[in-house]
Amino acid sequence: MFFDLLPVDSVQKVFFSAKVRVSSPHQPSRNVMNPIQYITESERDLRWGLSVCSVGYQSVEPGASYPPHHHAENYLFNPVAGRVLQEYQLLYVVKGRGMLKSEHAGEISIEAGTMFLIFPGEWHTYQPNPETGWDEYWIGFKGPNIDQRVAAGFFSAEHPVYRVGYLEDAVGLYRDALHVAMRQEAYFQQLLCGIVNHLLGLMFMTSINMDFGDEGDVPELINHARAYMQQHIEEDITMPNVALALNVSYTTFRRLFKHYTGLAPSQYFINLRLHRAKQLLRSTDDSIKEISFRLHFENPEYFATLFKKRTGMRPSEFRSS
Repeated sequence: MFFDLLPVDSVQKVFFSAKVRVSSPHQPSRNVMNPIQYITESERDLRWGLSVCSVGYQSVEPGASYPPHHHAENYLFNPVAGRVLQEYQLLYVVKGRGMLKSEHAGEISIEAGTMFLIFPGEWHTYQPNPETGWDEYWIGFKGPNIDQRVAAGFFSAEHPVYRVGYLEDAVGLYRDALHVAMRQEAYFQQLLCGIVNHLLGLMFMTSINMDFGDEGDVPELINHARAYMQQHIEEDITMPNVALALNVSYTTFRRLFKHYTGLAPSQYFINLRLHRAKQLLRSTDDSIKEISFRLHFENPEYFATLFKKRTGMRPSEFRSS
């Protein structure tokens, strides 16, 4: 079934704290327990820039109380009153449905295949629908590494929910985190932090690309645009030319391209030409002036200035390095 899954056998060796009912080929028995690990961090771990506080999995049956009472005291909460944590938590609901409510986002329906991010200092509550229950994975973490990404606008308390569908890789990462937390070998925190980064990147990429899928053939359009630029890299083309070749308005093309790649089309094309310039400087005897004109830079002086700004070296220095 689409979201019918439970932790693998190796994960079940983690500290088990409450019984749940299970069924399916992936489910070992009808008395499997929920693995949860609460983790301390050292001063060394904090200097890493990110540390993991907790990781776990639980399956909540329809009509069961939530949250289960086996959690550590500082993680227990009343779904009506809510709570405030001093860490981030990334949750992944793989079965069932429910709701999330937070100070900045309001109330949001949560379906199977949804990941959501809890922010430190943010009042929130969440719980499964009593009619369905849910299966959830979570991992808690904190540190300047994630704070910087929030400050940069990659994640926000106003938009904490990510629709990703069923991601086998994400489930595997949560299971890996549980296994690592169980063993707690030297420097295990650093490995857990790598798993957190992988989960965040996977969630972010998948959600964004699913949004693009809702807009039609955006990935195909962008790939065609990039291929067109590659094919015409030594021609004096403009970005409206590219949009015309793709049969789309320039305004729409520029908006989609920048949202998809993080760069305006013109900036992307300049980067391509600079990369081609590096190849020509290394592989040909063409003069810097000839390369400048070959790639249709405004003039050799502009080319040299731009090249140094991007690479830290003038074209002549790059060639002789």
